[in-house]
Amino acid sequence: MRDLTLTLIQTTTVWHDPAANRLAYGELFGRLAAPADVVVLCEMFSTGFTMAADSQAETMEGPTVSWMREQASRLDSVVCGSVVIADGGVCFNRFVWARPDGVVEHYDKRHLFRMADEHAHYGAGNARRVFEWRDWRICPQVCYDLRFPVFSRNRNDYDLLLYVANWPAPRTAQWLALLRARAIENQCYVAGVNRIGLDGNDVPYAGGSGCWDPLGRGMVEAGEVHQVLRVVLDAAALTAYRSGFPAWMDADRFHIEGATAEEGGRT
Repeated sequence: MRDLTLTLIQTTTVWHDPAANRLAYGELFGRLAAPADVVVLCEMFSTGFTMAADSQAETMEGPTVSWMREQASRLDSVVCGSVVIADGGVCFNRFVWARPDGVVEHYDKRHLFRMADEHAHYGAGNARRVFEWRDWRICPQVCYDLRFPVFSRNRNDYDLLLYVANWPAPRTAQWLALLRARAIENQCYVAGVNRIGLDGNDVPYAGGSGCWDPLGRGMVEAGEVHQVLRVVLDAAALTAYRSGFPAWMDADRFHIEGATAEEGGRT
């Protein structure tokens, strides 16, 4: 493993206007000061956290995923974030992982936020995914997944746990505490990207994007304002920590009903 560089983009989202959001992100990409291995956008970055799934959904061949492919190729980076996707007659809150070589992989959000009726508008994923990129193993998760540590439990099969979210401001303390906890318990790096501003339902968001090391120490944190963060994950430090404090060797074995370890698609 070599070191891995992340760019985390914390910004606002224009409600139900994918073209405007793609334009805004494209302008931000044009101002990136240095290359990154992975560029991370928030949950539903093209629409906002919407329950109008039927009217807002695109396909995997639609303009937003096509744009992600183009940007990934131009930046020579993975570009990722979640998008409202219709697939097989079902809408998903889909984490899209677009690689610069044109390959696109995905993870469908498993834990749907019933307090906003997400479960009534979207299908739940049943696969826990791990993407491999530049010698790193990266496990993607979406927002409410953060509250369910069993599903994200490291089985010595990933190095970075990556969350994208639309996590409302009143629960910022929980967001920050849980991200730090996931890093400590899974002996991995954890990065989380949240949005800021008001959405179309007047729900406020206070950001809190950042990255934490396996000891739970903050490496970069964005606070509540628009920020583009860059962080380098130290591969040697991760390996040394896991070797010197191998708690992962004593972890309990378990099986999650209704979930598979590796499924999902690539296009």
